[in-house]
Amino acid sequence: MQMAKLCFSLLLLLQLCMQPAASHSTVKFLPGFQGPLPFELETGYVGVGESEEAQLFYYFVKSDKNPKEDPLLLWLTGGPGCSAFSGLAYEIGPVNFNTVEYNGSLPTLRLNPYSWTKEASILFVDSPVGTGFSYARTPHASQTGDFKQVHHLDQFLRKWLMDHPEFISNPFYVGGDSYSGITVPALVQRISNENEEDIKPLINLQGYILGNPRTDMVVEQNSQIPFAHGMGLISNELYESLKITCGGEYVNVDPNNKDCLNDIQTFSKLTSGVEKSHILEPHCQFFSPKPRASSHNRRSLNVNEQSQEFLNPEPTFPPIGCRSYGYLLARYWDNDHNVRKALHIRQGSKGEWIRCNYDLPYTHEIGNSFSYHVSLSTKGYRSLIYSGDHDMIIPFLGTEAWIKSLNYSIVDDWRPWILHSQVAGYTRTYSNQMTYATVKGGGHTAPEYRPAECYAMFQRWINHDPL
Repeated sequence: MQMAKLCFSLLLLLQLCMQPAASHSTVKFLPGFQGPLPFELETGYVGVGESEEAQLFYYFVKSDKNPKEDPLLLWLTGGPGCSAFSGLAYEIGPVNFNTVEYNGSLPTLRLNPYSWTKEASILFVDSPVGTGFSYARTPHASQTGDFKQVHHLDQFLRKWLMDHPEFISNPFYVGGDSYSGITVPALVQRISNENEEDIKPLINLQGYILGNPRTDMVVEQNSQIPFAHGMGLISNELYESLKITCGGEYVNVDPNNKDCLNDIQTFSKLTSGVEKSHILEPHCQFFSPKPRASSHNRRSLNVNEQSQEFLNPEPTFPPIGCRSYGYLLARYWDNDHNVRKALHIRQGSKGEWIRCNYDLPYTHEIGNSFSYHVSLSTKGYRSLIYSGDHDMIIPFLGTEAWIKSLNYSIVDDWRPWILHSQVAGYTRTYSNQMTYATVKGGGHTAPEYRPAECYAMFQRWINHDPL
């Protein structure tokens, strides 16, 4: 029996090794979506790394408008380890789940009227390797980190463009949210450098987009306490005491500073029942045990972006009013045999699909991405940085702090931006072609919470119009 299992495993491995390094297929129907897809969807793999032992899976959706000329956007999801499917189905892609009570049948999909693919063609990539449907052919290839992910993505993009030469001349942008604030600027810098070195194909790089981005963890976690005070989550007295006892430093606290540690403990207790990704939403911890803190977030405030989905072999449903209820639907949908067949997932390449894989062997090598923003600013690339203003994981205060420290002059000062005669947020533009915007009522992944507003923001910015 053991010998039979071993032979079967070796056969699967042999099949995977013999598969092509790059492949793509057109998807015209998706299980759970009624009728043919009214947009052009392609899925596939691109082999990267030494001997192409890492296979990155992607979803590519052509622009609804004019794919021959519209911008091409490479979109990354945070984590690290969260599938690009999150961006496609919950944020800026053409479909959403129908969030109805699960009855054992396949979850269903509907069109997203605020998909960013109305304005641009988008490549959603499962990166780093081990995320979503991406996989490694060898144990060594599964070891990844910030620099390796950037290297793989650069390889992915150039190989994909060589295979799709009709998009080489399109205006190109890189975008992402959350932890992608670390990797996106590094990737943009690498692409820019290689363009200057005349490495083919030359990419028509125009800029980048970041939502609630991780940039400098210390700055951003230090901003959580003034954010909580401004939102009325802690008292004036505690806030004043924290400022005095901690001196404004709430992350790297001297272990001998007992007064500061006591105040931080009080702060943590007061905010423990608040959903950090959006402070107005229900706090739904529905898997057990509690998520382990990732290494890059093990700090005094103990805030991490894993608060909504915990790993458990037997998931149990949260109340249907919780946003995380919708996340669990993806787990059932993506693990359905017919769905995998429709997406052209390679047989034997992946076990169970999970939305966010926090067990990746990942090395956090870029302490902060501020220096990349400095460099890219000097090169004149456009950038859109936006913050959902109810996000406590990476509060807008922290993002505004590092943008201010770039020290560029203000071209268009702080003002509201409007949608349907209502304030949708506030914005400011700088002389380095950076646009900053808040999204009123937005959470940690702002388009998920305010899709109409974020689509309007993207539409105006990508077309070089003021917000």
